[in-house]
Amino acid sequence: MRKPGRRTGTPTAVSVRPRRGWRCATALALAGVALSLLTAPPAAADSSACTHHFSGPQICIRLDGEGGRNAVTGIWTNPPAHVASRSVILFRNGRFVDRALATRSGRALTHGWPTAHTGTEVELCVKFRGSRRMACQTTH
Repeated sequence: MRKPGRRTGTPTAVSVRPRRGWRCATALALAGVALSLLTAPPAAADSSACTHHFSGPQICIRLDGEGGRNAVTGIWTNPPAHVASRSVILFRNGRFVDRALATRSGRALTHGWPTAHTGTEVELCVKFRGSRRMACQTTH
């Protein structure tokens, strides 16, 4: 009769060796990733930021571009299912810039403003009608 928790028919040395090989391969892969990150050229200035509230609306802003020229996208990732479109407002350093209509794309509401001179070290924010939350990102 076999005792509970005891493996039969498998020598201990055989079960340990694959683990050692896996650990070595994992360590080498992680070292390669770290080296590639350290030697990679600087990334473009594409970035995004979202509100960090786990309940209620999740609002995000995405900047696509470099330096002072960016395309801005406002995203509401979890709008109510019955909402097909909603007004979204773009702010620059706290001042109103533009109001547009975000439309449903899959589960989210989105609107993209075309690439324009946004400046550097400028805070861009988006706010959707029906939500008190605002997502902001600073250009670099």
